Amino acid sequence: MSDVGSHGSADRKVDLRVFADYAGDVREEADVVVVGSGPGGAVVAYELAARGLRVVLVEEGPPFTPADYETDGGRSMARTMREGGLRATSGTVMPTMQAIALGGGSLVNSAICNRAPGFVLDEWCDEYELEHTTAADLAPHYEAVGKRIGVAPTPDAVQGRRNLLFREGCDELGIASEPISRNVRGCQGSGECFTGCRPRAKQSTDLTYVPDALALGATVLTSARVGTVMMDGRRAVGVRGRIVAPFTGAPGVSFEVRARHVVLAAGCMQTPVLLARSGDLANRSGQAGRNLQFHPGVAVMGLFPDAVDPRFGATQGYQSRHFLRDGFKLETLWAPPAVLAVRMPGSGEAFARRLLDLRYAAVWDAINSCNRSLGTVTARPRGADPVLRWRLHPADLPILKHALYRLAEIFFAAGATTVLPGVNGLPEEMHSLDEARALRDGDYGANDLVLGGNHAFCTTRMHGNPERGVVDETGRCHDHDGLHIADTGVFPRCPSVNPMWTVMALAHRTAQAIADQG
Repeated sequence: MSDVGSHGSADRKVDLRVFADYAGDVREEADVVVVGSGPGGAVVAYELAARGLRVVLVEEGPPFTPADYETDGGRSMARTMREGGLRATSGTVMPTMQAIALGGGSLVNSAICNRAPGFVLDEWCDEYELEHTTAADLAPHYEAVGKRIGVAPTPDAVQGRRNLLFREGCDELGIASEPISRNVRGCQGSGECFTGCRPRAKQSTDLTYVPDALALGATVLTSARVGTVMMDGRRAVGVRGRIVAPFTGAPGVSFEVRARHVVLAAGCMQTPVLLARSGDLANRSGQAGRNLQFHPGVAVMGLFPDAVDPRFGATQGYQSRHFLRDGFKLETLWAPPAVLAVRMPGSGEAFARRLLDLRYAAVWDAINSCNRSLGTVTARPRGADPVLRWRLHPADLPILKHALYRLAEIFFAAGATTVLPGVNGLPEEMHSLDEARALRDGDYGANDLVLGGNHAFCTTRMHGNPERGVVDETGRCHDHDGLHIADTGVFPRCPSVNPMWTVMALAHRTAQAIADQG
């Protein structure tokens, strides 16, 4: 599992270490240690290595190659996701999946690249006392990242019918829609983003930023779980932890990396836990681990009279940002049948018949900006996984209802004969728009919905006032020297669109700020 792509130089031995390489305790020194190899951390690691700094990148998960991928959804989640893909919030119960692998979420996401809307960034600046985070400020950072990872609109040739039907429905209703821009090169429309792109078309960070950093002399330690950030007075001076076995997490030898700069990019759920276990670092404001936000997602399945062949096509190839100011974004979706099946009604023979309907099916979803719905991340007494508490605010429920109705409306406009809403208390099937109005107007609550929340933010939010936030606009922790954060925890509020490109743009800016410090 040590091949990380083809960007590295063939003439230089790269220092990528896997679990089998650790014969004894590990001690390293660097200018910068970066914790987490996902979209934020990998960008920082590469950009600083490119500026001549000695970089050590630490990743808790193992590297994967196509030979390691499992196309069965359940088996894949058990290998690539934290808590076997079964992580969920309490309060309002909602599954939330975070990757544990070299490349982080970029290995298993749908490669969607959206810039945060200008009006959202303006709200961030106005409400969180930020001076340099407008669309114009971030544009050069978006462009630098987009060029490296091949961000471009999904072409019709790999859309497949389930994506193009969404376009047809939107066109019929006069709803603006567009191909999704994704970080891919040579996509074959296999629809396997969720379980790993076997053609290696998706430009995840394990194929781009990580091997490029290795080629510039960075060291990458995989299967390395950071336990604490080391401090010398006010200054962060490194990290220490244990080597852990892939998939089981069984602890092995210890490791320690001393560095002048520490960058935490472990994700908005792991980073607050790491801060807490390091002596409640970066928490003078009391905001570390608070303000947990999601894009709670809802989805609808539609059945068409003719076969759709949903196995072919970009996993998520089309979207509508028409309703962003109403609080939601609509998009197409596909996942392994074993994953889709959990939201399908029926059991026994009736359930088996439902599975046969998948060839006539498309699934479209909405991600929702529920800014009043907040939660917390806290450390468990033992183990590395956090306790997640989150509740959907009653005032945000109408956003989800409106989004569900719009999805059904687009399905019927595209020619669907049946919609499966997946809402407890409503009919299992709807056959007309009149029936679907119950999605918008029905008397049901948050726990009647099948929710999913894989976009998570704000647990170490940026704020211009150190009394009200954890980091400044460059990701520097207000309370400490040499300590930065470069994951979605720094978002002050949800971005209203898929977050990967934005966190990479912010990480690009963070790397520049660290380099300027020397």
